[in-house]
Amino acid sequence: MCDHVEEYIFRSQSFLARKYRIYAKVGSGSFGDIYRAQCRETGEPVAIKLEIANGFQPQLLNEYRLYKTVLHGVGIPQVYSCFSETNVNVLVMQLLGPSLNDLFDYCGGRFSVKTVATLADQMIERLQHVHSHNIVHRDIKPNNFLMGRGAFRNQLFLIDFGLAKEYWDEKTDSHIPPKSGTHLVGTARYASINAMCGSQQSRRDDMESLGYLMLYLLRGNLPWQGINFGCVRQRNEKIAETKQSTRLEDLCRGYPDEFAAYMSYCRTLGFEEEPLYSLMRQSFLDLMKRFKYTYDNIFDWTSPLEQDKLRSKPELEEENAAAPVQ
Repeated sequence: MCDHVEEYIFRSQSFLARKYRIYAKVGSGSFGDIYRAQCRETGEPVAIKLEIANGFQPQLLNEYRLYKTVLHGVGIPQVYSCFSETNVNVLVMQLLGPSLNDLFDYCGGRFSVKTVATLADQMIERLQHVHSHNIVHRDIKPNNFLMGRGAFRNQLFLIDFGLAKEYWDEKTDSHIPPKSGTHLVGTARYASINAMCGSQQSRRDDMESLGYLMLYLLRGNLPWQGINFGCVRQRNEKIAETKQSTRLEDLCRGYPDEFAAYMSYCRTLGFEEEPLYSLMRQSFLDLMKRFKYTYDNIFDWTSPLEQDKLRSKPELEEENAAAPVQ
């Protein structure tokens, strides 16, 4: 981020510096950098996202509005305040744990079927909640799913609504119309085929993106990852072409049929169609039951000590395994 923001962070008389102790940069969002901090008054750890207020397409105030819209859902971080000071927009929110990208690297660049199926159940639920508030996320990727901290360490959180958009027009009380010729919004590696081809995004595109994310976590790579030539437009066109030409049976070969079925279903959804979230979640719970996996909050990255603690709690053993989705 530019020197102006760095100067602002450490300016002792700023409201931000008086209220929060800034420790370190921990990541970057769609349009801003994120810092780990602590409230001086309460000692509570927080995450602070900053962006230039008069920069290119400032998004933080709109992101704050969207966060407030989807608040109180499981796996949605708390947002505490949003303000502007000396041409910098500031969003203060709940501090979370590592991203799926961090954990993916920690685990050697691949997750087990059990871990991905467990995550799939949580990720679908997060998107169902967001969609129920008439919002599409439009940037589903490993960096935007974070595990919680402390008592929430086994709960997955969806973050970064900088590219999110309402798909329901309140003025007309109807779904936004389809539109072609739009620029790609999101991350090309995980974007849906329709989004790659310039179509307006809706709920179906979030779900297809999630499918590519799950397959990436399983496989360790996607066939179009190595495409890195020409200008952005040429590269995106080639990625779109590769996604269209890669057969689902090849993409999902070696993994349970539920993953290919999920992708096939997402690609058949209509632009305005509501996905059958419960059916999709149940599919992955059935997968776990078939393979005799236990929904025990033990992931590939869970330490042996933590595994022992979780296994010592018999009430967790069958709490969620193969339970029907409500």
